[in-house]
Parts: sequence; structure tokens; C-alpha cells
Amino acid sequence: MRRNARENAFKLIFESLFHSVDKELSSENLEVLKKDDDKTFFEQIMKNFEEHKDEIKTKIEENLKNFEYSRVFKIDLALIYLALTEILYVGTPRAVAINEVLELSKSYSTEKSSKFINGIISAIAKD
Repeated sequence: MRRNARENAFKLIFESLFHSVDKELSSENLEVLKKDDDKTFFEQIMKNFEEHKDEIKTKIEENLKNFEYSRVFKIDLALIYLALTEILYVGTPRAVAINEVLELSKSYSTEKSSKFINGIISAIAKD
């Protein structure tokens, strides 16, 4: 399922906010992706995230209003990176990427995070 691929990507993006990712060590925390399409989708997200994370970080920093990048909750930041990677570089429709990330935020983040996440993604993705 694409959702599992997306969740795996979220976990690795989150991990990368703290240190470099070792996929072998991280694999025990990831869902096994059975379909080749899901594996390809996961790899697309991770490849594009790695290639464009500095650009995405700049966009996030430019769109934070009265808030510092370093103070953003890391889970929310990982979800924002995931959605923006999909929208800007993988070609996922904006509404789909935002909806999927907001669903993940219900499991991993706080109740108030969805508005913040949605606001940042929407501001950047509309450009």
C-alpha cells in the first residue's frame, strides 16, 4: 500500500532530522513493502528528499511566520518534508499529499499540529 511506503519514508525523514540514516539499521522499524510499485514510490520519495532537502528547508524557513525553524516539532517537520517532497518533486497531487500527511499526523503528532502542517504546506505548494 502506498500508505505504508509513505509511512516508511516519514520514519526515515524523521530519523534524518537527528542524524544520517542507515537504511539497514532502520529497516527493522519499517513496514515490509510487498508490491514493486510501493517500493518504487518509497525510493522516489527518499531519493528526491535527499536531493532537495536543503531547498525544502529554505522554503519552510521562508514561510514560518513568527516562528523559528529550530523550534518546529520534529515530527511535524518530517511530515512537512514528506508532503513537500511528494508535491514538488514526485508529482503527487497536492490534495492527496496533504490529506495523507494529515492522516499520519493523527497517529504521530498532536491535535493542533494538523492546522500548522496544513498551513505551511499550502503556503509553499501554492507557489
